[in-house]
Amino acid sequence: MSAIKLLLVITQLTSGLFMSAQQTELIPDLSKVNSRALWTISNREMVYDSAVHLNGKPGDGLLWLNGSYFKNGRIDLDIKGKDEAGMSFVGLAFHGLNDSTFDAIYFRPFNFKNPERSNHSVQYISQPVYTWKKLRDEHPGKYESLVSPVPEPSGWFHATIQVEYPVVKVFVNNSDKPSLTIDQLSNRKNGWIGFWVGDNAEGWFKNLKITSKK
Repeated sequence: MSAIKLLLVITQLTSGLFMSAQQTELIPDLSKVNSRALWTISNREMVYDSAVHLNGKPGDGLLWLNGSYFKNGRIDLDIKGKDEAGMSFVGLAFHGLNDSTFDAIYFRPFNFKNPERSNHSVQYISQPVYTWKKLRDEHPGKYESLVSPVPEPSGWFHATIQVEYPVVKVFVNNSDKPSLTIDQLSNRKNGWIGFWVGDNAEGWFKNLKITSKK
């Protein structure tokens, strides 16, 4: 092997080791969501049966992963809601401080295939100040969008949320094109991660994987 080829091989190997050293991967064991040491639930009842199910009741519901100090990186998960208008809001909270202060990406599955409402399928919010209503009224079309490819409204779909503060990109079903790209409105650059459901909504979650950049 020539000196040049050897140098290229060493460079590639070193680069790969450097990249892996710069990120950590966490795949929580969701079968242990009943452990209060590992998870904290707010305003919901939770059941695990191959997936996490949060029931529906008034107000937002959250299931926080304790100790999930997330800054930048990528969050992958599978989500399922319902094809029931105004009753299915399902997603993920991140950069959380408490039950009322967090950013979130969530989906409205009942809008996925509604030709008149599909542009309201995925939404960014930053609680408590920047609610969906405030953002829609003041910045129509900027913090919500349609999703592509379009999932089945009552079926499972895969969501990837990439965070490079302040830029957040949302990908659906492993598309290489983001369905939504926004700049975060909060000044929090890190915080908790949790499953999120909206007012009167229930949701199902599985296959959570968190890849954090150091």
